[in-house]
Amino acid sequence: MAPNDHPEIAALFDALDACERDAVELVSGLTEEQGRGRAAPGTWSVAECLDHLATANRVYIAAMTAPAERARRAGRTRRRAALPGVIGGWFVRQLEPPVKSRMRAPSKIVPRPSPGLRESFDAFLAEQHSVREFIRDYADIDLAGVRFVNPFVRAIRFSLATGLHVIPAHERRHLLQAWGVRRAVAG
Repeated sequence: MAPNDHPEIAALFDALDACERDAVELVSGLTEEQGRGRAAPGTWSVAECLDHLATANRVYIAAMTAPAERARRAGRTRRRAALPGVIGGWFVRQLEPPVKSRMRAPSKIVPRPSPGLRESFDAFLAEQHSVREFIRDYADIDLAGVRFVNPFVRAIRFSLATGLHVIPAHERRHLLQAWGVRRAVAG
C-alpha cells in the first residue's frame, strides 16, 4: 500500500518527516558538549531528549507489532481511517505542544545519563525508520480497530491508530523542549 492511498497515512508520514527535519536542524552545528549540556540542573539535554524519543518509539513499536501481526493473520483488514477515537484523540492532544501538563517519563523510557549527541541522533533516525516501516507493513490492517496494551500503563489499551498518532505528537513535544535547551546552551 502506498502512503498516498489514504490521507491519514500520508499525514502520519508527513508528520514523521517534519519531526525528522526538525531534529536535523536541531543538531546542526551543535558540538557534542553542547548536545550534552543542560539548561538547568535536573533537566534533560538535547541528546537526552533524542535518546528519550528513540527509546519511546522503540518501546511503542515493539508493543504494537504482535497485535498487528495477529490482526494480519486473522485477516482484519482496513475498515476505516487510521485515526484515534475520542479517548485516544484526547491523549494525543495532551502530548502536543505547547505543553499543557507536565508528565513524568515512565522508567522504561527515561533517557540514559549523558548519552552522546551523535549516538542519540542516530538512534532517533533509526527509530523513525522503524515507525515508517511499521506503517508501511501494516497500513492495510484495521489500525483503528486493533488494540494493543499501552507499554507504560498496562491497564490502558489503545488502537494501533492512536499509537501511531502518539508518536509524532510526543516527538513534537520533546523536540520543542530540546530547542529550548539548545537556545540555553548554544546561544
